[in-house]
Amino acid sequence: MAGGGIVVSSDSPATESDGKITFSLVITCIVVASSGLIFGYDLGVSGGVSTMGPFLEKFFPEVLRKAASAETNMYCVFDSQVLTLFTSSLYLAGLVSSLSAGRVTSAMGRRNTILLGGVIFLAGGAINGGAQNLAMLIVGRLLLGLGVGFTNQAGPLYLSEVAPPKWRGAFSTAFQFFNQLGVLMAGIINYFTAKHSWGWRLSLGLAVAPATIMTLGSLLISDTPTSLVERGNIDLARKALHKVRGSNIDVQPELENLIKSSEVAKAMKQEPFRTIFEKQFRPQLVFAIAIPFFQQLTGINIVAFYAPNLFQSVGFGNDAALLATIILGAVNLCSVLVFSSIVDRCGRRFLFILGGIQMLLCLVVVAIVLAIGTGIHGTKNLEKGYTELVLVVMCIYSAGFGLSWGPLLWLIPSEIFPLKIRNTGQSIAVAVQFITIFILSQTFLTMLCHFKFAAFLFHAGWVIVMTMFITLFLPETKGIPLESNYVIWCRHWFWRRFVKGVAVGDTTD
Repeated sequence: MAGGGIVVSSDSPATESDGKITFSLVITCIVVASSGLIFGYDLGVSGGVSTMGPFLEKFFPEVLRKAASAETNMYCVFDSQVLTLFTSSLYLAGLVSSLSAGRVTSAMGRRNTILLGGVIFLAGGAINGGAQNLAMLIVGRLLLGLGVGFTNQAGPLYLSEVAPPKWRGAFSTAFQFFNQLGVLMAGIINYFTAKHSWGWRLSLGLAVAPATIMTLGSLLISDTPTSLVERGNIDLARKALHKVRGSNIDVQPELENLIKSSEVAKAMKQEPFRTIFEKQFRPQLVFAIAIPFFQQLTGINIVAFYAPNLFQSVGFGNDAALLATIILGAVNLCSVLVFSSIVDRCGRRFLFILGGIQMLLCLVVVAIVLAIGTGIHGTKNLEKGYTELVLVVMCIYSAGFGLSWGPLLWLIPSEIFPLKIRNTGQSIAVAVQFITIFILSQTFLTMLCHFKFAAFLFHAGWVIVMTMFITLFLPETKGIPLESNYVIWCRHWFWRRFVKGVAVGDTTD
């Protein structure tokens, strides 16, 4: 076929070694998945710090003045564009680095990109911990964002490429597990540091701890076999395969499959950012954009950012709000563990749909409770029974997210692209995530102030849309080797019209 095609031979599932789960594979995946720890820690710590009086007094005194005003309704206490800029500036920087991360990952490899992101994040954490003014605080946040942009692009790719096909879902979930572990750790640290005037410095500065663990750990592992082959290091790739698959496993068939895929990728002279927009890759491109976009519109990261502010707004005291955030984080972490044990058996589609229904019901219930408890205008104080009900329902919501859109955000984009556009596809997915988070984090508190309880109905409406989208358009990808995933689009009722003209296994010019 003119222009080439994708190699997906009929026996490719057999040529990619299933590989036993080796100790080296587990340790390697733990080190790489810890890159999710820095993103999660930042998600959790920024929201908690923004409720601490000494922090607000130093950087955002107008928020304290608004909180002291009896005229402000409960939804509008934390409506400050400067305060939300503190949170969301990280995601602008992450957007920039994620767009360049595709080229960096191709040139330097997955492991070195993770290492680079860790070093940059370390610098940002140190600056934030010692910040003396708002400008210094924002510079630190920008460096954190640059670091997270690189690690969020390279980490999931690494996990997807080294995991055996049979267990790819479980291993890729490790990134989300560490992400939620970071959120939980940040919540616990905020709870104890909030009792001290200098606590905000410790909370922000401790971001260097997970970054140090990840950075040092990345020095002890090799790059992925796919990345090594891509850069011409065949002997190193063979050694890396033996390391993760087992020394007594015949890795030659899998290595030959990787070499073949790499040769096809290199034969395509066109720039990957142009190639990915070709008609034959339309399905993958749509999901690289839709999955992160929809995931943010579930409202979960807004809850993670602003959970302390949110719980304070609906009647929790400062300590109680931080404790409620810890509970939410623990529930999400447990649900991710459950997800990892069932994703390769139940499949991706089923969990997307199940989680979507669960989140939808919870968002509607929270909106109803807040409407009844605080009144249409949000001027009534929420009674204790209502606040406890909000917490319980939000925990069920968080569990639904942890069983679906949370870990699947990292899994789906990392496993659907062929090698020649895999780095680019993952970069686009991460960039979409960052720009959507930025827009929502910059507008959520204002939306909460004006929409009041209807803000939750806004997200509920989007959950309906995304669940229908998944039901209609996402084919199942469980257990399929990365280099064979192209077949699923050829067989799908809708997407086959885009890939119909591409002959599987045809590489002739």
